[in-house]
Amino acid sequence: MDIPFVKYQGTGNDFILIDARTHTPNIDVAHWCDRRFGIGADGLMYLKNTSEADFEMIYYNSDGNLSSMCGNGGRCLAHWALELGIGDGHSVRFKAPDGFHTATKTAAGIKLSMNPVSKITSINATDAALDTGSPHYVRKCTHIPPDFVQQARNIRESELYKDAGINVNFYQVIEENQLKCRTFERGVEDETLSCGTGVTAVALAYAQEQGLTAGKIELETRGGTLYISFEVSEDGTYTHIFLEGPARFVFKGFIS
Repeated sequence: MDIPFVKYQGTGNDFILIDARTHTPNIDVAHWCDRRFGIGADGLMYLKNTSEADFEMIYYNSDGNLSSMCGNGGRCLAHWALELGIGDGHSVRFKAPDGFHTATKTAAGIKLSMNPVSKITSINATDAALDTGSPHYVRKCTHIPPDFVQQARNIRESELYKDAGINVNFYQVIEENQLKCRTFERGVEDETLSCGTGVTAVALAYAQEQGLTAGKIELETRGGTLYISFEVSEDGTYTHIFLEGPARFVFKGFIS
């Protein structure tokens, strides 16, 4: 039976989306995410019914493994859900692997609420680790090195992270509250053009280093520009975190 799908991208982070509200098809995720033998995508998501919210997001990395939160994926799935008539026409609330999120249409695309972050672990003067729905390693650089992918892979495959995996982000400051960043994603096991939870991690690591208690940070990825806004509560928790940027339909078709 042919299975309908749509493909979306958010700043070059691309996804296969499947409406699984009435039936969840059995799909070889790794095959269909393959860029030579399949459709090609960084991941695949099912849109499912739930009594707890407007819908539930089930996310698989391109290696076929069930994964944690995906920020750009959540924005793309929310945009499609609104196109399908889910929600109030302007916003949706959905369940994801890390809890509940609200997504709203804006002039820039889709603005997605991210869960609070209470802990950023400083590893050394330039490196930190934190969880923004997915685990991330963040390194501040004067300039992102030409061999970024290899350096990031070395961190991801290090003894500390090789089993559970971690996403690796390097960033440089262009000017105040404007950053350039690149991300190596576990599950894809390569660089992606953008990563929503990654830019969130970069923005918060930068905010901690700068001592910021609120703000909006612009992040330039290889696939486009994203924005992170946040506040810091009295106990040091990062709250009211929002990820904002474009979410665009690419094409639709059928998986045979």
